[in-house]
Amino acid sequence: MTKKARGRGRSAVRGLAAVIFGLVILLGGGYGGYWLMNLTGDQQVLSNQAPAAPVVTATSLESRMLVMGDVFWGRYINDWSQQSELTYAYPFSRLAEFEREKYDAWINDLECPITNNSKVSSAVEDTTLSFDCSPTYLPEAKKWFTAMTLANNHTDNQGVEGLVETRQHLDANGIQYFGTYEPEDYDHVCDVIAMPARVTMSDSSEKQVKLPMVWCGYHGVFKTPTAESVAVMKRYTDYFPVIAMPHSGAEYKAEPDTIKTDFYRNLIDNGADVVIGDHPHWIQSSEAYKGRLILYSLGNFIFDQQYNREVTRSALLQMTVTVDAAKNPDLAKWIELGGTCATYQDECLERASSLELQKLSLTYQFGIEGSDNSGKLVHKATPEQLADIKARLRWQQTISGLSGNNSGE
Repeated sequence: MTKKARGRGRSAVRGLAAVIFGLVILLGGGYGGYWLMNLTGDQQVLSNQAPAAPVVTATSLESRMLVMGDVFWGRYINDWSQQSELTYAYPFSRLAEFEREKYDAWINDLECPITNNSKVSSAVEDTTLSFDCSPTYLPEAKKWFTAMTLANNHTDNQGVEGLVETRQHLDANGIQYFGTYEPEDYDHVCDVIAMPARVTMSDSSEKQVKLPMVWCGYHGVFKTPTAESVAVMKRYTDYFPVIAMPHSGAEYKAEPDTIKTDFYRNLIDNGADVVIGDHPHWIQSSEAYKGRLILYSLGNFIFDQQYNREVTRSALLQMTVTVDAAKNPDLAKWIELGGTCATYQDECLERASSLELQKLSLTYQFGIEGSDNSGKLVHKATPEQLADIKARLRWQQTISGLSGNNSGE
């Protein structure tokens, strides 16, 4: 064969190879295959599957909470509501000023049983100080509030049956609750609350989840809860973050007495991460005890007392909980558990124990907002009012004493 013939033959082979390679690329592309041809024309199959999608995992969890003081819609608030075109929406009509969308949850002290009992006049309620709130306000209330403590001196005003009915109405409206008026009712002091939270994923997306937290309510107006009652928290502290909301002390005082400070500090000694108090209807001071936050009284949030600025203003605690997934290998399991914890007296503690879950390492950051309900409707405090509220709390001194996983602003 001549050199020209051999050259034409090699050219023909190379041309045929190029055609075959083109067909392979077309066919391989149609079936998702990946092909490579080297300079000699040999073909090698590297893979016939598309690359696996990257695994998306949780990187952090955050829950922003706003905790407020005394709330009720009985007595004169009910009168004002019925005189307004807004009726049952009236008590909540300026709550948008507090920017609910910035928070995952709102928590308060519900200082009133909720029943369908026949109601007495506001004048009689004022005389007897025996309250009874209507459930017709709950469809509006549930737009704002996530959970409520029932541990105070008014949830017994309609008897045991009234407390049972209160829980039923809250359940029907999807509002969680904890605590009772009887601090020696050990089975009802604390409950695991499914706290709304957000998880940031490794692809920067965000998911709505539930973080299980334990909230404990202590009614101590007429007697200091016993050591056995306080020790109930210890059932939970090996697994959960624990927040205590006691209700005690002398009313209409700017400072707590030593009985109250001793009791609130004892709650920290028994495992509470944070203590948030109420009952005096005035804002009282705060402190950092062993590096942890105690607020002795937040004051009135939604209440009908109108006679001076002490009873018409309140402090609101901004509390942000953050969990770093890198430091918490069980975070995914905790999130899964959290979705089952919204039912009152559920089995979340038992499940956490049986799963041997490692307690979450989390951080707390605190801030203060202020409210003013002069003029009958609660609304956001002015900057000047907020400065006065922080002064009463001695807030800068308190946050300077926080330590460990606690900080303030």
